[in-house]
Amino acid sequence: MSINILDKIKTIKTLNNIAESGLNVFNKEQYAIDDNCESPDAIVVRSFNMHELEFDHNLKAIARAGAGVNNIPVEKCTEQGIVVFNTPGANANAVKEIVLTSLMASSRNLFAGVTWTKSLADEGDQIPKLVEAGKKQFVGKEIKGKTLGVIGLGAIGALVANDALDLDMDVIGFDPFISVDTAWNLSRSVQRAMSIEQLFANSDYITVHVPLTDDTRGMFNVDTFSIMKDGVHILNFSRGELVNEQDMAAALESGKVGKYITDFPNENVLKMKNAVPIPHLGASTKESEENCAIMASRQVKEFLETGNIKNSVNFPNASLPYTGKRRVAAFHKNVPNMVGQLTTALSEYNLNIADMVNRSRGDYAYTMIDIDNKVNGEVLPGLSEKLGKIAGIVTFRII
Repeated sequence: MSINILDKIKTIKTLNNIAESGLNVFNKEQYAIDDNCESPDAIVVRSFNMHELEFDHNLKAIARAGAGVNNIPVEKCTEQGIVVFNTPGANANAVKEIVLTSLMASSRNLFAGVTWTKSLADEGDQIPKLVEAGKKQFVGKEIKGKTLGVIGLGAIGALVANDALDLDMDVIGFDPFISVDTAWNLSRSVQRAMSIEQLFANSDYITVHVPLTDDTRGMFNVDTFSIMKDGVHILNFSRGELVNEQDMAAALESGKVGKYITDFPNENVLKMKNAVPIPHLGASTKESEENCAIMASRQVKEFLETGNIKNSVNFPNASLPYTGKRRVAAFHKNVPNMVGQLTTALSEYNLNIADMVNRSRGDYAYTMIDIDNKVNGEVLPGLSEKLGKIAGIVTFRII
């Protein structure tokens, strides 16, 4: 159990190089950045593998400056009441740009052409003549008028779809879980596929932007390839495991798949015919790193100071306007009468409840209660002990 006091200096630990613009979010009067701290209030991380780490009881939040959280033991954090944040959308433009770049470059065989041209370095004055003689092997095709299938219309997929329309492509989108916010931002000219099979069957190019789950693992395989057009180009800037690599190698060898462009090279990919392995550059831009760092830091700062949660992967999102009054924030099992027990504990102190929010997510829930009375002192005598005895509470703070 932990108690947060507003006037206490909070410690932020980083496990990777985090953009300075992000760390500047933490004002020096209230926060200390200490990469060697063994008991931080929060951790900001990029790709550092945290699965073998033990977490101090004081740790309240981990923020991933990026979208994927495979490097964080999310289930373990949930059990210990540690909020895990990510930054969806902060790197969307960077990934969109590399998707469209790869779409055009692979269609025009630029990657292979440049590699071949550099192999002529020792040919001296013969280079121009050799280039003219050899360029015909790299004749490509234009994307204008072709059909792009976009699987997953979140922050990245929607940007790719909209910009592909501006490149005079026809765009088909498939996303059974599209959010209202994304739908507002998506062009009406993006055609809706009623099934993923419809998208597979009608696309000249396919780009995928979905998380790795049990349902999406190996979604590109011999069965789905059989539905696609011959020579289709597949772009994967989401997760390598979305593709059955054995089936992909066979499809590339037969020509069923014309090109496989992936941001996740490994030994299998490097041996594939017509695979374009990119060294995980999707979000590797200065702007993206700064955007992710700023967004991650702001979410941590907001949570530590107010208890409000946005973009958590393991806690429910919950927000109340913060007016400076005492606030009880509790993470607990999603079972009956938890809110009743919290309010009963407060009522024993003759405290009025000014505002309250309760949100659930699976087996857990999060409750914030604002106390209307002006309360002096750090903690109401005995309140923390009383809250700590409520069965089902994982962790709580009095802010």
